[in-house]
Amino acid sequence: MAAIGTPPILAEVGRLFLRLGCTAFGGPAAHIAVMEDEVVARRGWVSREQFADLVAASSLIPGPNSTELAMHLGYRRAGWPGLYVAGVAFLMPAVVMVWGLAWLYATTTLRVDARAVLSAIQPAVLAIVVQAIWRLRTAITRTRWTAALAAAALAASLAGVSELVVLGLAAALGVGLGIWRERPADWAPVVFPPVPLGPAVAHPVVGAVSAAVLTPWSVFLSFAKIGSLLFGSGYVLLPALRGEFVTRLGVLSDATLLDALAVGQVTPGPLFATATFVGYQLAGHAGAAAATAGIFLPAFAAVTLTAPVVGRLRHSRLFSPLLDAVQAVALALMAAVVLQLAASLAPGGSGIAILMGSIMLLVATPIGSGWVLLLAALLGWLRAL
Repeated sequence: MAAIGTPPILAEVGRLFLRLGCTAFGGPAAHIAVMEDEVVARRGWVSREQFADLVAASSLIPGPNSTELAMHLGYRRAGWPGLYVAGVAFLMPAVVMVWGLAWLYATTTLRVDARAVLSAIQPAVLAIVVQAIWRLRTAITRTRWTAALAAAALAASLAGVSELVVLGLAAALGVGLGIWRERPADWAPVVFPPVPLGPAVAHPVVGAVSAAVLTPWSVFLSFAKIGSLLFGSGYVLLPALRGEFVTRLGVLSDATLLDALAVGQVTPGPLFATATFVGYQLAGHAGAAAATAGIFLPAFAAVTLTAPVVGRLRHSRLFSPLLDAVQAVALALMAAVVLQLAASLAPGGSGIAILMGSIMLLVATPIGSGWVLLLAALLGWLRAL
C-alpha cells in the first residue's frame, strides 16, 4: 500500500527527484543505479527486491524507463500525488535545458560555429548507442526465437519497413506466444482468414501528421503515437524519430536528428527530452510544448494504470514473451539506425574515425559517455579554429 501523500512527504519526493533530474547524467542505466542508491541504500523507501520489481514493471510498459521508475518510486512513497510529483520533477530540468538549447540552435548566429562541434559529437552519440546495444544484447540472445526475431526486424528495417509496424508485429507475436503458453490442455486454435498486409506494411498509415501542414496539434499526435509504442531505454527513440520525421514526413534531416540526440545526451535527465528539441525545430515554442506533452503523457498514463498491480506483472508468463519480443526488436531497430546514420557522418573519414575511436574508449576503458562526448566536442572545436 502506497503511503499517503502528505505535504512533507511530497516535498521530500519532489526535492529528491528534482535534484536527480538536474544531476543524473549517463542514460537510463545510470539513472536506475543512482535511484537504487538513493531510495534503497540511503532512504529505505523500498527493499532491493521491490526495487527490482519496479524496474521490471517499467520495462513492461511503453515510455522512458528511468522516468517511469521515478513515478513508481514516488507512488510507493507518497501515493498518487507522489507518482506525478516524482515524474514531473525528474523530467522538467532536462526539458527546460533542451528547450533553451533548441532555441539557441535555431536562432543564434553561433549556429555555424556550433555545427563543427555538433558534427564531431554526432559520431560519438552513435558510439554511445552502439555501447547501449552491446550492454543490452542479452535481450537478443535470451532465446533462439528472440534472436531470430531480432534478425528479421533488422532486415525489415533496412528494407524500409516502418519501425512502428515492426514493433507492432513483434508485440503481437509476443502476446500470441504468451497466450499459447497459457492455453488449456484441450485448447484448439481458431483459424482466421488471411489478411493482406503488403501495401500497409510497406507504407503504413499510422499517424495524423501531414508533411504539408505541421501544426502543434499534429506534432503532439505524432509524439503521442511514438510515446505509446516505444519500450525500453531512451535510445529506442532514435529509430522512431527517424522513421516518423525523416523517412515518412521528410520534415527533418539526419543531421538535425543527430544534433537533437546529442543535445539530449549532454543534458541530464531522460533522453526522451530530445523530443522537446525536435518539436521546437518543427513548430517553434508551441511545437516544443506539444512534443514534450505528447512523448511523456503515455508514460504517465501507463504508470497510473500499472502501479497498483506491479507484483502480479512481475512474474506473469503471459506478459514475459511480450517483453522479450519488444526488447529484442527495439535493439535490432537501434542497430539498423546506427548503420543508416553512419552514412551521413562528416565526410573525409573524420566522422568514422571519431565513431570508431569513441567505441574503443567506451568498450575498452572506464571512461563514461559524458567524457567521450566532451572529448568529441573538443575535437570539433579545435577543427573549427
